[in-house]
Amino acid sequence: MYQHELARSGKRLFFIRGTYIYTVIAIAVLIAYLTRDMGPFANEAGDRAWFWLSLAVASAGALIRVFTSGWAALGTSGRAKVAAEASELNTTGPYSLVRNPLYVGRIVNFTGLAMLSGSWVWGALVFLIATLIYERISTYEEEFLRGKFGEAHARWAESVPSLLPRLHGWVSPKYPFWWKRMIWREQNKLFLLATTVFLTWWARTGFDVAQLTGPWVTAYFALVVVRFIIGGLKMVGFFKELS
Repeated sequence: MYQHELARSGKRLFFIRGTYIYTVIAIAVLIAYLTRDMGPFANEAGDRAWFWLSLAVASAGALIRVFTSGWAALGTSGRAKVAAEASELNTTGPYSLVRNPLYVGRIVNFTGLAMLSGSWVWGALVFLIATLIYERISTYEEEFLRGKFGEAHARWAESVPSLLPRLHGWVSPKYPFWWKRMIWREQNKLFLLATTVFLTWWARTGFDVAQLTGPWVTAYFALVVVRFIIGGLKMVGFFKELS
């Protein structure tokens, strides 16, 4: 009964899952603006270490998603907003260590993005909330996969954990790494990571336009241009087989 309730709430959360990252980023930027502090420590060295730790955590989550998306079978791990979908059961690569590597990546990435606010409280809250949300979403998806793949899913689920990755049992990916699919699926997440770094820094200046100089700012705006180029490729049908 409890499992069924988790799945029901997970289905509702699944439908709006694409909006969570924007909430995390918006609150992180607001905190950075109000506190003007890079980290929770009383000294600059500690705060600087906090920033690099935050960036490392957020990047680790993004990389988990990058490798998962690149190795996943076409028609799986999709961007569907209405309901779960899967053309086959992913059990190799990252899926041989944890059944929901994309959601593990999101939890880790969201936590790092929240930490970039400079607040350990927001980082801890996002970690706990994201874990609860994706526990429910993954339960909903598990019900779908169990109904579609039956015994194959049961054998896989028996030895592979849902959200806490195991440290053994790696199975080489069934398919070669597909860069085009990875770019299609993850370019927005990577762009949002860079945007969070930029916006939290700018917020600490009070959104002072005069501060928009230097190589890091130039690099960010170059990334914005790349983002528009990818959007243009999408419009002309470059990614049409991945839609």
